[in-house]
Amino acid sequence: MTKITTAQRIICTFAKIGTMAEEKATRSYLAAALGCYCPRCREGKLFKNPSPYAFGEILKMNETCSVCAQPTELEPGFYYGTAYVSYALTIALSVATFVAWIVLIGMSTKEGDYRIWYWLVANAILLIALQPVFMRLSRSIWLSWFVKYDPDWKTHPINDESTERVVKEHMGNW
Repeated sequence: MTKITTAQRIICTFAKIGTMAEEKATRSYLAAALGCYCPRCREGKLFKNPSPYAFGEILKMNETCSVCAQPTELEPGFYYGTAYVSYALTIALSVATFVAWIVLIGMSTKEGDYRIWYWLVANAILLIALQPVFMRLSRSIWLSWFVKYDPDWKTHPINDESTERVVKEHMGNW
């Protein structure tokens, strides 16, 4: 039986810290989707411009992930389904603001109580202001439903089998 000295323990501890620092912590699914990161590696950004308010560039996406080379447009018209996600996000926000309005400010059906109209105007302004964010977020969520997270993406390169939905001949035909 060999005894481990204090110096050896310290060296082992620093060696572990060094290897842990080399391993990059991965984002959770929610953090990757909300942050608009690539769903495969959860490191590369999906959009060319980080600001959702850069008008003219709101929906300009990188063709592939800059980190793992995952294509962002899997098939022609792939992002048509994001309308459903965006709709769900706007309904969720509207319900949340309505409940918050009732709890914090209140509402009644009495004559002369226009608080429902104030909420409608405030909600409409909020939805218009957040529309670019919702558009990007819905694309990120939609893509994350079709591209699986691969923790070993460095050892699994992108090839024709892993991108079975991508048909290069049909890209740009719509």
